Amino acid sequence: MVGAGVVAGQLPDADAVRAQLDLLAAELGLRLHQRRNGRVALVRVDGTPIAPWRESYPYPARLDRKPYERDKRLLQIELLKLQRAVKETGDQVLVIFEGRDAAGKGGAIRRVVEHLNPRGVRVVALEKPAAHEQGDNYLRRYLPHLPTSGEIVMFDRSWYNRAGVEHVMGFCQPDEYARFLADVPDFEGGLIADGIKVIKLWFSITRAEQLRRFIDRHSDPVKSWKLSPIDLASLDKWDEYTRAKEAMFRHTDVPIAPWTIVKGNDKKRARLEVMRHILALFDYSGKEPGIACTPDPLITWPARALPQLALDDDQPTADGVWPGRVSKRWLAAAD
Repeated sequence: MVGAGVVAGQLPDADAVRAQLDLLAAELGLRLHQRRNGRVALVRVDGTPIAPWRESYPYPARLDRKPYERDKRLLQIELLKLQRAVKETGDQVLVIFEGRDAAGKGGAIRRVVEHLNPRGVRVVALEKPAAHEQGDNYLRRYLPHLPTSGEIVMFDRSWYNRAGVEHVMGFCQPDEYARFLADVPDFEGGLIADGIKVIKLWFSITRAEQLRRFIDRHSDPVKSWKLSPIDLASLDKWDEYTRAKEAMFRHTDVPIAPWTIVKGNDKKRARLEVMRHILALFDYSGKEPGIACTPDPLITWPARALPQLALDDDQPTADGVWPGRVSKRWLAAAD
């Protein structure tokens, strides 16, 4: 099994990591190729190169750096206008970044906050919960980190760890997982009732592109810290994470706190569309509609548009939770 023998908090040696990556590549009909410069590439079995990012991607080429840098600067200026408006009105904005490992969450956050006033924006990336933060205290651990008046807060992963890695890797009990899915709509509804604008982003990535990025992290010394023990232990759990993601969407994608999916195979496009999505949700002084425009529907779209998420409210899902009974209070509030 890929990931076997990985100890929490302790990375295996380079040879063990390479063996895990080799095995996963073979499962995809691919292999790793050592380049002369020491870097490792993902190639076909016959050695021909591949472009994993193009799988299921709507554009034939990645966004060039020149238009990316131009649009990024213009969008960052709009984000500064938004931040000034949030400060003046005393609004509270919470942006949740979730998604597959290596899907580009951290890079998108860095570009969003790059030129914002640090006195009005925070990035929150909590460690795993301590023993006293489990159970009934799990959601409460996030309360001190919520935005205050006039503040924007970015969560680099959030309470949704419980619906993903904690559930898939067995770090929480089944009853804790079910309780979480049942509690989250009310919890987020309470935040919204208290005046917090909740924006939830899910970064998607294809399996081969995720593997390519893991390989890049492993072979590049300045990126190796990004390859965590949990990343390695979960490499062979793609399908389990897919099921967990879909269950999470069914229970927590409600009209007043919807999920937006961001297609992350091209990092540059994903970063720009995240900025556009955030800006499109607000009216503020000096807004340039030609810049802060509707995001590209080929890169971002609502989770509820996924056909595999259609579910009869009168039927429980495989995890035993009744989605209709969880969310109807907030569905009614949004009608």
